[in-house]
Amino acid sequence: MDNSPPLHLCHINRLSWFINRLHTVLHSAALTALIYYRAFFLVNQMKTYSKLSTVAILAWFLVFCSELLLSIIWLLDQAFRWRPITRTVFPEYLPKDLELPAIDVFICTVDPKKEPTVEVMNTVLSAMALDYPPESLNVYLSDDGGSSLTLSGIREARAFAGAWVPFCRKYNVKTRYPEGYFSSREDDDGDIRGTDFRDERQKVQEKYEEFKERVAAAAENGSTEEPRTTRGRGHPPSVEVIRENTMLKDQILMPRLVYVSREKRPSHPHHFKAGALNVLLRVSSMISNSPYILVLDCDMHCNDSMSARQAMCFHLDPKLSSSLAFVQFPQKFHNISKNDIYDSQHRSVFTIQWQGTDGIMGPILSGTGFYIKRRSLYGNSVKGPDLVEHKESFGSSKEFVQSLDGKYRPNEIDEKTASKAMLQETHFLASSSYEQHTGWGEKVGFLYYSVAEDYFTGFNLHCKGWKSVYCDPPRPAFLGSGTTILNDLFIQGTRWSSGLLEVTFSKFCPIIYGFHKISLLQSMCYTELATWPLYFVPIWCFATIPQLFLLNGIPLYPEVSNLWFVLFPFIFVSSISKHLQEVLSTGGSLETWINEHRMWMIRSLTCHLYGSLDAIMKNIGLREASFIPTNKVIDEERIKRYEKGMFDFQTSNMFLVPLVTIVIVNMISLVGGIAKVLVNGNWNEMFVQVFIIFYSLMMSYPIIEGMILRKDKGRIQPYTTKLSIIYAMTFVIIGSVVINF
Repeated sequence: MDNSPPLHLCHINRLSWFINRLHTVLHSAALTALIYYRAFFLVNQMKTYSKLSTVAILAWFLVFCSELLLSIIWLLDQAFRWRPITRTVFPEYLPKDLELPAIDVFICTVDPKKEPTVEVMNTVLSAMALDYPPESLNVYLSDDGGSSLTLSGIREARAFAGAWVPFCRKYNVKTRYPEGYFSSREDDDGDIRGTDFRDERQKVQEKYEEFKERVAAAAENGSTEEPRTTRGRGHPPSVEVIRENTMLKDQILMPRLVYVSREKRPSHPHHFKAGALNVLLRVSSMISNSPYILVLDCDMHCNDSMSARQAMCFHLDPKLSSSLAFVQFPQKFHNISKNDIYDSQHRSVFTIQWQGTDGIMGPILSGTGFYIKRRSLYGNSVKGPDLVEHKESFGSSKEFVQSLDGKYRPNEIDEKTASKAMLQETHFLASSSYEQHTGWGEKVGFLYYSVAEDYFTGFNLHCKGWKSVYCDPPRPAFLGSGTTILNDLFIQGTRWSSGLLEVTFSKFCPIIYGFHKISLLQSMCYTELATWPLYFVPIWCFATIPQLFLLNGIPLYPEVSNLWFVLFPFIFVSSISKHLQEVLSTGGSLETWINEHRMWMIRSLTCHLYGSLDAIMKNIGLREASFIPTNKVIDEERIKRYEKGMFDFQTSNMFLVPLVTIVIVNMISLVGGIAKVLVNGNWNEMFVQVFIIFYSLMMSYPIIEGMILRKDKGRIQPYTTKLSIIYAMTFVIIGSVVINF
């Protein structure tokens, strides 16, 4: 009998179980009654065909379809709340350092103009400073832009790491990315705070400032130089081991650091981030071939040096290890204001949904901050000795196929004794043509079908029987840069919406493809995320149809005196009160609830709409997939507005005009509709429609403020407002003519 202490424990929050399930039952009963009421009314009207016109019946039908779609998405969402759990880890019970498995860290960057080199190198330095045996730690930076500035930056970072990493280990520094450590107001001065410590801290800080100055100087000098990546021509592959495991004077080993820039040619698809990760997967197999991989975005710094050991508490659990694919940590951000006006922290995902999936199957792969087992990415193709079959899946590299054996250990490579043959092999593996006629992106590696490669890859792993776990320690394991500019949020949200719907419209639709492969609750979770962008349909409906029919005096909801009326306030109050309860129980406030609700409506009217259209166009072959990296460059003026809680409307009219048009339509409907109700005296019939408009305008206050009250640079420009007025008036006039025709 094994008496060793557990590496982790699972905790069930029974109060959350009870509240969630009770709410699901009550809310479902109300929705069922609502659907019955709508269906019965429509059937009755079709039979009598006397009280309402054809247009009015059509409006009723559209509202009914919107309510039905909202109900279906809500029902799918309840799978996340069925069995929420939390976990506690005990890294002190892990094996000795010499027995811990090796880890490769993959960091991806694209454009130093949008992803500042100093910030990227902070991520690299924080990964090198993880509390993990240095001989078992290898850090790889993928530079998809082939930038000489990034290459220069990683060389400078390696030089500074000689001072930074030993300092962090010697004094047990908590915050291990230098920018955060030296600018932090918190007490993070390690376990020793004597004179020697302060002197050494000052020296390291001076070296860090010199490091930043050298990177800045390289950026200035490089701005006039010819970039390695020439637009339209791509660039060749480049792999450079910046420095091998070198013994320092104080006998402290340093992790291996490798720069990788894959070949990119216009004639070959490069598959964005998933393609870059697959190149790292192949190249690293020739250099370190570690059994576990940590994937990080270039701005996602390691905030807790213990994250690797925390992940190993799950990966090394003998009861779980054989079926565990990855350990997912939450995404948290260092630059989010207290108000979080754009809902950039995604509170609901990382505090509610992922805890819920952990109680079912484990969380969904989330793009960054996860420790994944290398073997899980190779699928079932690694089984068996058939070399020919392996080459069909993994390509023609014999050396790479040999690395599929878990016992395989690559030849030693360093900057002085590097094997030319091995370096040539890494270049071959990083070439743009290597994946042709192989299973990369389809059967093995990170999958290419969608720009949401994390979601699609995680879904396929779960369908193959792999599990995952969610680890949310008290101290955030990783801290990134959240989206604090509205324009970037729109671009990012459109990309996510498009990627998710690509899966929905394909043969891999979770509710169908996963039906016999994963549990019903698992399928519901994946389907809810995949159909999440479809919120644009009901939100656009509720933002226009009740308003237009209020102006024309036609009711779409039961009278206040009608018994069926009770359903509508009950469903509304039930929905918002449950959301508020979740916000408050996870440390949020009433203001957090308002901002999340507002941004849900704004995203539905913009990102979800354009993302859905983009997915449809790609599905029918009218558009190719594209990927625009989120801008990480700090704009001080915009940041000040964000921290004050002011929306920055410096974005494309493609996003702004629909928003402003909808607000103006609601303003017109409120004034004209209330006037008509006062004249006709039919408050009893029109109450719900008036309430919808009033509530919509309350949630739209920042837009109204940007149109009318603000005069700063971040306001909505007069031209945008005038254009939106024209669209709004056109919609109201044409709509009224059609209704009364």
